[in-house]
Amino acid sequence: MARPPEFPPKTAMVLAAGLGLRMRPVTESIPKALVSVAGRTLIDRTLDRLHEAGIEKVVVNVHYLADMLEAHLEKRKTPEEIILSDERDQLLETGGGIRKALPLLGDEPFFAINCDIIWQDNYKNTLRRLASRWSDGSMDALLLMIPTIRAAGYDGNGDYQIEQGGRLVRRKPQTIAPYLFGGVQILHPRLFEGCGGDSFSLNRLYDRAQQGGRLFGLRHEGRWMHVGTPAHIEEAEQILQPGKRV
Repeated sequence: MARPPEFPPKTAMVLAAGLGLRMRPVTESIPKALVSVAGRTLIDRTLDRLHEAGIEKVVVNVHYLADMLEAHLEKRKTPEEIILSDERDQLLETGGGIRKALPLLGDEPFFAINCDIIWQDNYKNTLRRLASRWSDGSMDALLLMIPTIRAAGYDGNGDYQIEQGGRLVRRKPQTIAPYLFGGVQILHPRLFEGCGGDSFSLNRLYDRAQQGGRLFGLRHEGRWMHVGTPAHIEEAEQILQPGKRV
């Protein structure tokens, strides 16, 4: 598949190493990434979307029941290259997991996607919308932002305000924000410079990028679902009506 000239990321990382504790008892025997929603696993849905967007190289981190997920990924034909980032010895959280995988991802901006979300496009491919918004000179991170009123599987107080120009400002304690981070983003490797410790959350880096004015968001225009519990599986399947492509 030819990649459009405005499409900067050439690689992606799928975060699939989580324990899936809130998904139990479903995840007592399978990793969360292999949970099936409307007949297709979460990891396959994510990899399908990356392939559709022209991504040819994907890094997937593994920890819980890693052998099972590795065997599943070996059967896939697309994207062309799927590489494992092995966290069997230590679960590194979102930030530590991506930092460990940076040698596999290269020196250019890359997509990073949580495997427990499903999204639908509206008028344009969501990943290409993010790519067309990316500005290497002004951004270290570009996050897909979901209006909380349209977020299935979410009942929190939101994460961010979107200011003029797309800059993000984190919600202050005891307040409500209209947007949550939707688990899809473009990151530049420079975001991880100077990070200490093995295991840490990406939120630490978002806050640093916000302080430097380099954290941006893009409002999602389609449907979005978080699949974090067994109840969320049923909710997502009700949204994903037969015959609708996701």
